[in-house]
Amino acid sequence: MRVIVVAGPTAVGKTDLTIELARRVKGEIINMDSVQVYDLLDIGSAKPAEEEFGGVPHHLFGAVNPFDEFTVRDYQVRASALMEEIHSRGRVPVLSGGTGLYLSALYYQMDFNETRQDPTLRKTLYDLAEARGKGRVHGILEAMDPEGAANIHPNNLKRVIRRIEILKSQMHSPKSYGENLQINPRYRMALIGLTMDRKRLYERINERVGVMLEKGLVDEVKYLKSLGLDDTFNSMKGIGYKEILSYLRGEMSYETTVAAMKQHSRRYAKRQLTWFKQYEAMVWFSVDTYADRGRLLKDIEDRL
Repeated sequence: MRVIVVAGPTAVGKTDLTIELARRVKGEIINMDSVQVYDLLDIGSAKPAEEEFGGVPHHLFGAVNPFDEFTVRDYQVRASALMEEIHSRGRVPVLSGGTGLYLSALYYQMDFNETRQDPTLRKTLYDLAEARGKGRVHGILEAMDPEGAANIHPNNLKRVIRRIEILKSQMHSPKSYGENLQINPRYRMALIGLTMDRKRLYERINERVGVMLEKGLVDEVKYLKSLGLDDTFNSMKGIGYKEILSYLRGEMSYETTVAAMKQHSRRYAKRQLTWFKQYEAMVWFSVDTYADRGRLLKDIEDRL
């Protein structure tokens, strides 16, 4: 099955380009962003509005209740089913987003059901947290899975330890993380990576934070909070939401909150680039070197 993937860091310009590319290849877009999957989280996730779809079908945007847990395994199952459905209609599935683990779950043969519990490891980590603090255990997770760690608060020790346990289990599985990863033979994935000059990317990230705030991100988080959502829910751990929640609790000034959002977004973009550069098949395009968007799209089509 032919599948196109458009990946890259936050604020690089994936949304508009993917919509135009999908239109040209008769494709349908499947979300590959771990925050945009949630309903009601619109401004802080930079979720495209329906009027921006340009007539191109979009899937897995706002498809999950923000009170529900949504795992990588859940994404793998739902995205796989959607790709089959889109393919059956004679159209091309186009994955677009910046969550690297979502891509890995589809690109490689990864069986998330092979996770084993490890009571000894669990006890060791709980003892470590008691002796040296929860941050020390979170640091272990960050070294193993930077992107996953960024979405779990250090104080949520149970989730941190469970994630480490899962990763440890998978590291010993031939169908999971590690040197023995096998590419999923079901898909013929064309991997398109978007990047740009780092300084310009960071400027765009800072500008995007400002736009989110102007659009009413604080009010959006206030509304979500009024529904009973807080940072104990996975949906609210994304950048922007967790900082605004801290601000609303009086833990940070507004200025400090804005600065933190920008800094965390820049760091996340750096981690995204590091993740996607692990794919040898990824073909990279520096979008800021193109004065004409049409030429960029033509070059991408030629490589496809």
